Amino acid sequence: EVASGAPAADTVVIFNTLLFLIGGFLVMWMAAGFAMLEMGLVRKKNASMQGLKNIALYAVGGIMFWFTGYNLMYTGVDGGFMGSFGPYVFPGPGMDDGAAGYSVASDWFFQMVFCATTASIVSGTVAERIKFWPFIIFTVILTGILYPITGSWQWGGGWLS
Repeated sequence: EVASGAPAADTVVIFNTLLFLIGGFLVMWMAAGFAMLEMGLVRKKNASMQGLKNIALYAVGGIMFWFTGYNLMYTGVDGGFMGSFGPYVFPGPGMDDGAAGYSVASDWFFQMVFCATTASIVSGTVAERIKFWPFIIFTVILTGILYPITGSWQWGGGWLS
């Protein structure tokens, strides 16, 4: 059969997934750059704390975005204010049919790194001005509730879209 010139659906899913992953990896490298910049801009005695904050915020941000964030941003928004609470359930191996045009797990990763990068930007803003645990509590609130709700207003099909 002669090709019609349009790529096959599987090819589109593969390249869209690859685009999400490459974009996410670049954002993670940007976060490493933020961490190095912040460590270079603080006093010597606070450099290791800035590094710890930047590593911890990615760990906490990833867990919170999985625990509540992705569902708040995408599940059940339907023109409303926010999605539903609860952990995101990834499709099992071979169960993601690519109906969205990409792998859903790659979209989760892409959105998670942007969510954590938002906390990284705040980390630089409050460098040497906040203790570790209050910042981690702020990161839990930002990455688990605030960022996903405001993101759902546009990207999740909420009232701004």
